[in-house]
Amino acid sequence: MNPQPVDNAMTKISSHPDSPSTHRPPKPPWIRVRIPSGKNYERVRDLVRGKKLHTVCAEALCPNLGECWGRGTATFMILGGICTRDCRFCGVKTGKADAPRPDEPEEVADAVFHMDLKHAVITSVTRDDLPDGGAAVFARTVDAIHSKIPGCNVEVLVPDFRGDHQSVATVVRAEPKVFAHNVETVPRLYPQARSQADYLRSLRVLAAARAEVPRIRTKSGIMVGMGESLGEIMDVMTDLRSTGCDILTIGQYLSPTRRHYPVHRYYTPEEFETLRLEGLKLGFRHVESGPLVRSSYHAETHSNWP
Repeated sequence: MNPQPVDNAMTKISSHPDSPSTHRPPKPPWIRVRIPSGKNYERVRDLVRGKKLHTVCAEALCPNLGECWGRGTATFMILGGICTRDCRFCGVKTGKADAPRPDEPEEVADAVFHMDLKHAVITSVTRDDLPDGGAAVFARTVDAIHSKIPGCNVEVLVPDFRGDHQSVATVVRAEPKVFAHNVETVPRLYPQARSQADYLRSLRVLAAARAEVPRIRTKSGIMVGMGESLGEIMDVMTDLRSTGCDILTIGQYLSPTRRHYPVHRYYTPEEFETLRLEGLKLGFRHVESGPLVRSSYHAETHSNWP
């Protein structure tokens, strides 16, 4: 595609933040979610339930659950299903979390083995109640997968560990192939959407992972449609590249319930393609951009370079 259509498409994305509104726009036809069904879906569902595991697919009400489980993939969520933070965009339950289960890393590895995964994605709720934020459990889970399924690539999607670089080091020293941490939205919207997080702290987490293990592949994700401007999106992309971030995901924000942060507008598939091309121009090795894209959507394809 030549540059001119990209430049023209960019003018279709607002350069100004959306005005606050109580009006909720109707979902467009390209926001469609497949009803979960099929033998693979049922096999993954039964495996997850049987081992009492958590997945971000179910806990965060991911719109791709049916597609991903139908393909035999899932993103495992360790450290329980209760988050210690209360971000207004997220559908995960919040409250007082239980103590980590000591056998959880091995159970996750066993599920990865039975699913015959070549690329396993491990994420977690935020555990501000734990001294290391759960970093040691991440490391044990990566080690358990490597031990049980040699050759399986592991991707971790971690919380910010309250900015503790030692926790970051604990995780990356276990040698996951991909270290991911999402900035989620533009810094201006943090007070409304994720008041307990810090944009600069998240950038430092990504930079710390790269500084600890220079060869590691780093990844982040943002949601659009929350009231951000094009300029703000481009600034976030530039900031992420300044940390050495290799992989970027861009997806449409979908409000889990009417009590959560509202959707301000829906981006078109053409606008997502424009953002993908702009990300590649900035130097990202891979940009996954689309209405239903989430951080682990098609994750096995994100880091396929030497």
